[in-house]
Amino acid sequence: MKKLMLICAPVTSRSGYGAHARDLVWSFMDSDKYDIKIMDVRWGECPRNALDNDNINDKRILDCILPQPTLDRQPDIYVDIRIPNEFETHGKFNIGITAGVETNAVSGKWIECCNKMDLVIVPSNHSKMGFVNTAYDKVQNTPDGKQQKVGELKLEKPMEVLFEGSDENIYKPLKHNEIPSDFFDMLNEKVSEKFAFLSVGQWTKGGYGEDRKDLARTIKIFYETFANKKKQPALILKTNGATYSILDREDVLKKIKDVKSKFPSDWKLPNVYLLHGNFTDEEMNHLYNHPKIKSLVSFTHGEGFGRPMLEATMVGLPVIASNWSGHIDFLDNEKSTLVGGEMQKIPESQVWKDILIEEGQWFVVDEAQSSNALTFSFDNQYEIKKKADGLMYNNRKKFTRKKMTELLGEMVDKCTQNLPTRVGLKLPKLKKVGDKKNDLPKIKLPKLKRVTAEGVTA
Repeated sequence: MKKLMLICAPVTSRSGYGAHARDLVWSFMDSDKYDIKIMDVRWGECPRNALDNDNINDKRILDCILPQPTLDRQPDIYVDIRIPNEFETHGKFNIGITAGVETNAVSGKWIECCNKMDLVIVPSNHSKMGFVNTAYDKVQNTPDGKQQKVGELKLEKPMEVLFEGSDENIYKPLKHNEIPSDFFDMLNEKVSEKFAFLSVGQWTKGGYGEDRKDLARTIKIFYETFANKKKQPALILKTNGATYSILDREDVLKKIKDVKSKFPSDWKLPNVYLLHGNFTDEEMNHLYNHPKIKSLVSFTHGEGFGRPMLEATMVGLPVIASNWSGHIDFLDNEKSTLVGGEMQKIPESQVWKDILIEEGQWFVVDEAQSSNALTFSFDNQYEIKKKADGLMYNNRKKFTRKKMTELLGEMVDKCTQNLPTRVGLKLPKLKKVGDKKNDLPKIKLPKLKRVTAEGVTA
């Protein structure tokens, strides 16, 4: 019998965690080793409509979602795909899968919760180092009122790195005539420039320089770099806040205008365009392949992995990015443009109990280097595209969802191969006495005699 696997994850969420969770579930399904049941959970305020019942792949997941979070027996394997302080243990073997954190340190609560699991999986070496390099003193109060160190809180359970594989059947290079005409024409009509930088990511809370993707700083650097130039590229922001509502869109537009208002009114600034709303994976691939899109830009403070950057490399789109955190696993200075900077303490507005700790630091790009990177990309399109094609060739071999599925199977099999498996009870087949088919002799029963007061009679 297949092992019973219970997965707790935000599989219906339109979020990075939701996309990662769906890929992992499909990988477990493709292995065909488990009887899978799913507890679908929220991911913040993100919409929970990512799955389409008419899509065959989506329906595979929908059919496994439990209407009530109950099972008639303990799962052989429990998989929790959330942040560590939400990890639970319901199985004979418990696996926690988390993106980790954008900063360089994790909370003591996260370490405690990871130590409850039998195996922890993260998507990048950066994420792993955040756990491995963090330790806290365990102290207790002494009778004289002082505190005495009695041990150390550190990661004690095995942790493996499993990249977020990209579906090479979706994210692939396209010819211009393979992009649907309505999408192709829409961007051509909205964006007049022939060269556009693209930035993808959620615009999170915080003032200037405090949102996690550092989008406000990205806009400012773009304006400064190409202000008053005769030839100007465009910047397309594929972003949103917590939702895809009209109010959310207006809030994002206000943030863009706030950055623009810092510049003199007589300056000729390049255009910034907003793409707001939900895109399917196929539409994102159309965007990466559109002839106007020449480079992806991310001056992020830090990534657990950096999914959009990998997707861009899968189609041969050049990438300019911060030289720090999760995406360094699949980007390099030879075939992409990595921008230097410095580590800074995270701002107070980003401190989040047990998740982003005040002692943590994240990366802030050097603005002069960032500007030079944009200028070089704009002036040397052929050179950066040739390098990006080389990176595409490498990443399409190493970072696919198929490769991720194989590696995930190896990790789980190694840890659970000795796990007791529920065995069905097979009873022997009963045979009818005297059945000619089974060639069995009839048994002759003795003739019964009736006992009466007069004696025994036949």
